[in-house]
Amino acid sequence: MYSVFVGHREDLLEGAKRCLYERGYAHTTTRDIVAASGTNLASIGYHFGSKEALLTQALIEILSDWSDNIEGIELPEQTAGDPIDQFQEIWERVTGVFAVGAMEWNGSFEAFVQMKRSPEVLASIARKYEEGRLGLPKVFEGVVDADGERANRAFGGLLLSLLIGQAVQREVDPEHAPTARDLAEAIRLFATAAANAKRDD
Repeated sequence: MYSVFVGHREDLLEGAKRCLYERGYAHTTTRDIVAASGTNLASIGYHFGSKEALLTQALIEILSDWSDNIEGIELPEQTAGDPIDQFQEIWERVTGVFAVGAMEWNGSFEAFVQMKRSPEVLASIARKYEEGRLGLPKVFEGVVDADGERANRAFGGLLLSLLIGQAVQREVDPEHAPTARDLAEAIRLFATAAANAKRDD
C-alpha cells in the first residue's frame, strides 16, 4: 500500500495549487484535486489528512512562489542620477512580476481570504511580510540609504504597502491602477513640498 502513495505528495500539492488558481479555495473539491494531480482520494488522507490541510499547505507554497518571484527580479545597474527616476525604473521591474507571476498573485489573494480561518496561513503571510519589509530596501541600495534598523524597516514597510496596494488595484481595476510612473510623480510632489517647506523655514 505504501508504494501506491510514494511520490504523490508533490503531485497533490501541484494539483491543489492549480485548483486554487483556477477555481479558488471555496470551489475546490477533493475530486478536482485528484483530477488535477493524477492521484487518488486515498493519497490526500495519507499525505495530508484532509483536503483542507492540503489546500492550506498549497496556499503556503503559493506565498513562497510569490516571494521567489520578487527575489528573482533582474535589477537595472545603479547609476548616479535623480533618485525618483531611479525609483521609477526599479519599480517597473518589481511590478513586472504581476504579469510574469500572474497565477501566483491570484493565488496569494486566495491566501488573504483564508488567513483568518487558518492560523497556519496567517502565520505564513506574516512571515513573508516580515521578509518583505526587511528585504525590499535592498532593491534600492545605492539609491536610498535607510540608515539603521528602524529606518530600514520603515522604508521596507512603505515599499511593501506600495507593492500590495498596487497589486490589489491592478486586480480590481487594471485600467486605472497606478503605474510606476504615476507613483514616481506622486513621490516627486512630496519631495517638492518638502523642499519648499525647508526653503521657507
